[in-house]
Amino acid sequence: MTQETPGQRRDTPESPRGWRAAAQEALYGPAGFYRRPEGPAGHFRTSVHASRLFAGAVAELLQRVDTALGRPAALDFVDMAAGRGELVAGVLAALPREVAARVRPYAVEIAGRPGGLDERVAWRGEPPAEITGLLFANEWLDNVPVDVAETDPAGVPRYVLVGDDGTERLGDPVTGADADWLARWWPLGAEEGARAEIGLPRDRAWAAVAGRVAHGLAVAVDYAHTADARPPFGTLTGFRAGRETTPVPDGTCDLTAHVALDACAAADGRPAPARLLTQRAALGALGVSGGRPPLALAATDPATYVRALASAGEAAELTARGGLGDFGWLLRAVDIADPLA
Repeated sequence: MTQETPGQRRDTPESPRGWRAAAQEALYGPAGFYRRPEGPAGHFRTSVHASRLFAGAVAELLQRVDTALGRPAALDFVDMAAGRGELVAGVLAALPREVAARVRPYAVEIAGRPGGLDERVAWRGEPPAEITGLLFANEWLDNVPVDVAETDPAGVPRYVLVGDDGTERLGDPVTGADADWLARWWPLGAEEGARAEIGLPRDRAWAAVAGRVAHGLAVAVDYAHTADARPPFGTLTGFRAGRETTPVPDGTCDLTAHVALDACAAADGRPAPARLLTQRAALGALGVSGGRPPLALAATDPATYVRALASAGEAAELTARGGLGDFGWLLRAVDIADPLA
């Protein structure tokens, strides 16, 4: 990778710029990826799309929050980065009627409201200012744009600049708050070519939305890593039409990087520590199991056996090692006990 010529201007979209600015435009600009009509489901599959069991588990979590709050007259459910509203719709469908009648459902998304969505769902560009209930951010933080740093031959971390065609070069040294974040959360060392995604914007984004929960629970679910296992060359990649692809900030593909979820957990400034666990552990605590039904059931009730077997297969995908089960869950309880403890 070459270094930028000192003094080179980067004040047009065609000029190389930091990955954060490039991804912001490519994902959320007027012609951005997340404004495309097919929606995220046209390009990649999340836990929400893998099985209705996921929405059912989130509905169970919402009911536990409801119980911990003393069953308030109005119970908020905020689906952060809602896509086309698949999760909020699934949660409403899975709730008991008495609970659903008290729920105020919100879908937070930059794209327009999809047709056919339950009219009870409030479609918004940002979360409510004060939330009593559950805020659930599934695969949101990995799409909060961040800058990328790479160590140059002298061992200095520099910003990685990228052109609209995906061509990269090194820019200025990383300084200020970004350098402080790297030093604390992702030290690069002196090896040439080591890379990191600077997660400070994600820390701030999470602190901002989690801070809106006045009573209840904020949850972030995402591809994640922690300080004891940072990837040496970063994780920035692209997805298009169901396939991983080279990340190019031109609006035609998703741009994603795994989340330093431990840094996010420490960012909201609350005195009590947040909790980190795997999706496998979280869904297990919510009753999702990949265990096969007893074979004897096939003889006594074949239809029930087939349904149970299909459900077990879906649960196995949601909790699989090396797959969705390794996702991180970040839980921030506010004025209630941890409902997964």
